[in-house]
Amino acid sequence: MSFPIVRNRRLRGSNALRSLVRETNITVNDLIYPIFVTHGTNIKEEIPSMPGVYHWSMDRLDEEIHEVVALGIQAVLLFGVPERKDAHGSSAYDPNGIVQQATRRVKELYPDLLVIADTCLCQFTDHGHCGVVHLDEKTQRAEVINDASLELLVQTAVSQAEAGADIIAPSNMMDGFVDAIRHGLDEAGFEQVPIMSYSVKYASAYYGPFRDAAHSAPQYGDRKTYQMDPANAREALREAESDVAEGADFLMVKPALAYMDMIRTLRDQFDLPLVAYNVSAEYSMVKAAAMKGWIDERAIVMETMIGFKRAGADLIITYFAKDVAAWLREER
Repeated sequence: MSFPIVRNRRLRGSNALRSLVRETNITVNDLIYPIFVTHGTNIKEEIPSMPGVYHWSMDRLDEEIHEVVALGIQAVLLFGVPERKDAHGSSAYDPNGIVQQATRRVKELYPDLLVIADTCLCQFTDHGHCGVVHLDEKTQRAEVINDASLELLVQTAVSQAEAGADIIAPSNMMDGFVDAIRHGLDEAGFEQVPIMSYSVKYASAYYGPFRDAAHSAPQYGDRKTYQMDPANAREALREAESDVAEGADFLMVKPALAYMDMIRTLRDQFDLPLVAYNVSAEYSMVKAAAMKGWIDERAIVMETMIGFKRAGADLIITYFAKDVAAWLREER
């Protein structure tokens, strides 16, 4: 049978009816909010390319954490902006590094708020790459040394776990990074600390505002030898499969908006919790258009969040998390 017996519009006739048959929903429990912590005092400094997102000094971090908890957000992702950098990113694994300090403070304030520690070296190295670099003086070509980088990433992950991080989130895209960190955590007595792997991380132009925020742009070369080619899809399955075999507890696709096909591909292939990272430029483009009055920011953001969930994401890292949490509260 077909029209007029079948009328698909019957289930769209009212808001209550649409809500009753809605297939995909976003809740505050789906959200992870990124926070940038820096050294200094009395700093709440808006990031120019990310309106509404700030650098926070330790003495003012409480303000942001109180707001996050009041909105019902369950997890934060901590990024550190250090006061010193060197070739090996030693402040990344310093027990008193900025991420470690921030982690301890958050857990003192709210023990039940999940702290996810970004585990990378790029914002801590003076060259801006995600590992140990060998620079050919003649050609000025930089090569990131994979296995030597793993040793530093393990030190970073263990120091973050010692500071109280609930989840370790390595974002470096070195081969074998999940295996190395899993063994390092286990040997240090943190076998219960899960790993949220940046499994499928593309060498994307969508990271521009983040590099402004984290002061992490490469000083030479690029990251295309370790982050993925945006043209490749089958390679993403190999990356994710490796991480699953090495002991990852979460998989992630980054960026999210231009890679919803990869979110769906991973959802169909793997049963681990899947994270979509709604990255900085995806945020900033919406903010810029909204400030011009060209779009309805709330409607665009909520539609995008639903899109991530519909594609198969279980969790969403987004700079819109506080906005979304507030809007969801208004809808109740």
